[in-house]
Amino acid sequence: MKRIPVAVRRKAKKIKLLLLDVDGVLTDGRIIIDDRGVETKQFNVRDGQGISLLLRSGVDVGFMTARSSKVVSRRAKELGVRIVRQGVQNKLDAYHAIRANLRLSDHEIAYMGDDVIDLAVLRQAGLAITVNDGWHGLISAVDFVTTSSGGSGAVREVAEILLVAQGNWSRLTAI
Repeated sequence: MKRIPVAVRRKAKKIKLLLLDVDGVLTDGRIIIDDRGVETKQFNVRDGQGISLLLRSGVDVGFMTARSSKVVSRRAKELGVRIVRQGVQNKLDAYHAIRANLRLSDHEIAYMGDDVIDLAVLRQAGLAITVNDGWHGLISAVDFVTTSSGGSGAVREVAEILLVAQGNWSRLTAI
């Protein structure tokens, strides 16, 4: 893992919710649709393990995506992710609704996105993160850019940052 800036660690200590875009963050951004119209996505098992560790540590995790897909609902259920917003046309409005529902402040929410549709939320969230293969226009709006690409361990990378910053990594990974 690359060196984590002090400002990012400081913000990471306060995070109670990690909100994730799906396509391009939890996946590599490709959308596979077969000849019957069935959509398939590929998820990284280490990202899933990172999400599970966050949930065990008390950090909530949510998915927020502009697309709608049964496979996203299924993956969320497998991981125990209860906050799932699909078909979101205005991510900032959805972010505000989630924040209000959970009674959180911006500084308690991290958001991870990869494209222009995520920009408004990245500007609002307390900890803004993008993947290293995300849209170049996000770089100036985020606190941290992952070493990993979307769908290739970027979420796990962020999970480790949060868990270490909050003092939970050693406890959760002890054998």
